[in-house]
Amino acid sequence: MTPLDHATAPARRRDRTHYLYLAVIAAVILGAALGLLFPKSAVELKPLGTGFVNLIKMMISPIIFCTIVLGVGSVRKVASVGKVGGLALGYFLVMSTVALAIGLVVGNILQPGANLHLTDAAKAAAEKQAASGSGSTVDFLLGVIPTSFFSALTSGAVLQTLLVALLVGFALHAIGDSGRVILTGIGHLQRLVFRILSMIMWLAPIGAFGAIAAVVGAGGWSAIESLLQIMAGFYLTCAIFVFVVLGALLRAVAGVNILLLLKYLAREFLLILGTSSSESALPRLMAKMEHAGVSRTVVGLTVPTGYSFNLDGTAIYLTMASLFIAEALGRPLSIGQQISLLLFMIIASKGAAGVTGAGLSTLAGGLQAHRPELVDGVGLIVGIDRFMSEARALTNFAGNAVATVLVGRWTDAFDRDRCAEVLAGRLPFDERTMLDTDAHGTEPEPVAAPRQPTAAS
Repeated sequence: MTPLDHATAPARRRDRTHYLYLAVIAAVILGAALGLLFPKSAVELKPLGTGFVNLIKMMISPIIFCTIVLGVGSVRKVASVGKVGGLALGYFLVMSTVALAIGLVVGNILQPGANLHLTDAAKAAAEKQAASGSGSTVDFLLGVIPTSFFSALTSGAVLQTLLVALLVGFALHAIGDSGRVILTGIGHLQRLVFRILSMIMWLAPIGAFGAIAAVVGAGGWSAIESLLQIMAGFYLTCAIFVFVVLGALLRAVAGVNILLLLKYLAREFLLILGTSSSESALPRLMAKMEHAGVSRTVVGLTVPTGYSFNLDGTAIYLTMASLFIAEALGRPLSIGQQISLLLFMIIASKGAAGVTGAGLSTLAGGLQAHRPELVDGVGLIVGIDRFMSEARALTNFAGNAVATVLVGRWTDAFDRDRCAEVLAGRLPFDERTMLDTDAHGTEPEPVAAPRQPTAAS
């Protein structure tokens, strides 16, 4: 084999992943067709989608743990970690408010739900969702603390893993040079975890087929015909938020084109579309944002935290769904009532991860606690919530990707030149390992051992 052949061999291996995502597209189409033609059989395929999402979720905790420990442990100035976290949380609060405001404006213009009527079946469905959506802010805060040190890595709770990883990272930082051996071992563990994830991803077509077939088989077209207005309005609002608000902010602050960033993350969006869960793409988002020039510390802190605190799509959904329900019940909300209810909703949404159904449960639980006379109306949108959750998950994911770039730019931990090369396709992402052989991003204070070229193969 000539040197040229050696140089092109890895590219050929990466190209094979294109077939995987073409298979996902075909699986989504076939699943929808099966759901329409044979609905009873299609519903029974739901475990395929659930199983695939569970496999992805199985990998989230170890990936977050490794990334954050390596990031925090590699930074000599601990104060920079606090700066990243503070900027991220402040940004999340501002953007959640903006998302609420946009949903409020569009919801009042469209006034969806005015011609709908509540049925007994819808009331029963609403009561079920309200029961599953209960929980207070205190419960959420206490839930961040794991039962034991190791339970954070097995419970699947993102914020618990984040807490433990931060503690380990700071402890390794305090140990000093003797902690470098542990960091090197965690670096090798990270490569192993990403390799396992790349193996799981080949099951994506099966998972997408089962998930889409089940939802179409259960609801069919009749589930969305009478509620097309609220769906179209919600989709439009999410598009305005992503392309106008986030796009303008990303261009102004980081000089990055939102369309190029979304194209770079196209496979992750396709995965979310098939599974209706933004969590299924969380590990790949962390790997890709680091590859695109954002430092490991920023990625490790911003992305996992954003999955609980930066739910822009969920904020828009809660806004429009609340207005929709109030109008459908003949109890429209005044401006003051809207602001009060929706501020309550955005607080209640914190900690609701991007899992299918989380937005509906949060809506029902929030209404039950704040405006119980409206909770019966949740049943009106149960039939189409699965379709609306697609837009919620996609918007949440886009918001977290943009947030990672912005926080990196504000903390001088973003390599704009590298990002331009990556988005232009000149530095392709390694689909086989999801790790670079050199370095993914610009790390202000890297630890030498994990970054050695000999550690990658």
